[in-house]
Amino acid sequence: MNCVVTGGAGFIGSHVVDALVARGEHVTVIDNLSTGRRSNLDRALDSGDAELCVVDITDADALAEIFGSARPEVVFHLAAQIDVRHSVADPAFDANVNVIGTIRVLDAARSIGARRLINSSTGGALYGEADVIPTPEDHPIRPLAPYGQSKYSAEGYCELYARLHGLSTMTLRYGNVYGPRQDVHGEAGVVAIFCGCLVGGRQPTVFGDGRQTRDWVDVSDVVRANLIAAESEVTGPMNIGHGRETSVLELLEALNDVSEYGRVAEPIFAPDRPGEVRRSCLDVSRAMRELSWAAETGLRDGLHRILEGI
Repeated sequence: MNCVVTGGAGFIGSHVVDALVARGEHVTVIDNLSTGRRSNLDRALDSGDAELCVVDITDADALAEIFGSARPEVVFHLAAQIDVRHSVADPAFDANVNVIGTIRVLDAARSIGARRLINSSTGGALYGEADVIPTPEDHPIRPLAPYGQSKYSAEGYCELYARLHGLSTMTLRYGNVYGPRQDVHGEAGVVAIFCGCLVGGRQPTVFGDGRQTRDWVDVSDVVRANLIAAESEVTGPMNIGHGRETSVLELLEALNDVSEYGRVAEPIFAPDRPGEVRRSCLDVSRAMRELSWAAETGLRDGLHRILEGI
C-alpha cells in the first residue's frame, strides 16, 4: 500500500512512518523541515521503502505533483503549526499552515482518488476550559488560542470534503503526546524539557503553580491509533489520550520515580502563559468502543523509555 505522511519528519509523524515501513508499506514523506528533522527518518529512508519530499503543505502545485506520482491509498496528515504561544503571537501564520495547508492536502488527496485521510488534531486546545472532565468529543468547542481555532477549522474542512467529495476522513484529537524524538515546541514538549533538565542537572521552569493538568499519552499508542483508524471506516473526530489527569508537579514526581540520574532539581516557578488551559483530560470511550483502542503505555513506563534513549 502506498501512503503519504505529511509532517513525517516530525516527532509523531516519523514514528508513524517507521510503523508503516515496518509493515511493508511504501511511504512518501512530505515535510518542509522547519521543525522536523531528516535524522528522524534515517532508518525509514535507509530501508528504501520511504522517500522524503522537502515541500511546504501550502504549496498546492508541489503537492499535486507529489500525490500524482505517489498515488497514495491512505494519507496521514500530521504537518501543522503546533506552538500555542506562536499562534497567539501570529494567528495569520498559524491559520495559513493549519487551515490553508490542510485544504491543500485534502485537494491533493481528492484529486488522485485516495481512499482515506487521517487528520491529526488536538483535544485540550479545542475544548478550552471544559465543563466536563474527562471531556467527550461532543463537548462545546471553546479554544483559548488561535492554534485550537485553526485545528478546529481544519477538522471542519475534513468533514466537508467527506460530504462534498466523498473522501473518507477521520480526525484524531490527541492529548499531550510524549516520547522519543519529541521536540520542545508545544505544551507536550514539557516532558522532553524536563527529561533534559534531569539529565543535565538543570532547574526546570514550571509555568503557573504546577497544578494544571494534562492527559499525557505515549507516542506508541498514538501511532497505533493512526494505523487502526486508517483501516476502519469510522468518521468524524475521536479523542486519543490516556483518559487520566496528571498535573505538571505529578509529572515531575513520576520522572523522579523512574530516574537513574537522581532527582530533578527544584523547579523555578514562572507566571502562567496566555492561551493555556487549566485542566485537560480526554474521554476516550468512543475510541475504545469503535476502534477497540486504548492507551497501553503508562506514564512511568513511557518516561523510562525516554531516559533509556538519552
